[in-house]
Amino acid sequence: MSWAAPDSFHTTSLADNLDKKLLVILRDGRKLVGTLRSFDQFANLVLEKAVERIIVGDLYCDLPLGLYIIRGENVVLVGELDQTKKDLPAHMVLVSAAEIKRAQKAEKDATELKGTMRKRMEFLDLD
Repeated sequence: MSWAAPDSFHTTSLADNLDKKLLVILRDGRKLVGTLRSFDQFANLVLEKAVERIIVGDLYCDLPLGLYIIRGENVVLVGELDQTKKDLPAHMVLVSAAEIKRAQKAEKDATELKGTMRKRMEFLDLD
């Protein structure tokens, strides 16, 4: 069996992403976008001009957070955003914070309604 030479491996470090615009996905599902200014050995991150991007269907809103510190244990994914491309597809519509909150509530209510309807119909399961 042949093994690849060590110089053929490509390693990526957070240092490669300093001063770049990143998307960070957190354990609780939140999506943050900002410029990476600092990090440490625990993957604690400091984002400058950070925003929380909330997406509901085709609607989105960027809530400004400013300078934001993220504890490394909450980070699920870190990815660089391509500066030559738009952040989001063309069909996405930017809305106000109030509108996105209403859309989130409506989505949550619809999900809860599906769950209660499913529970009511369980008696029909004849397996």
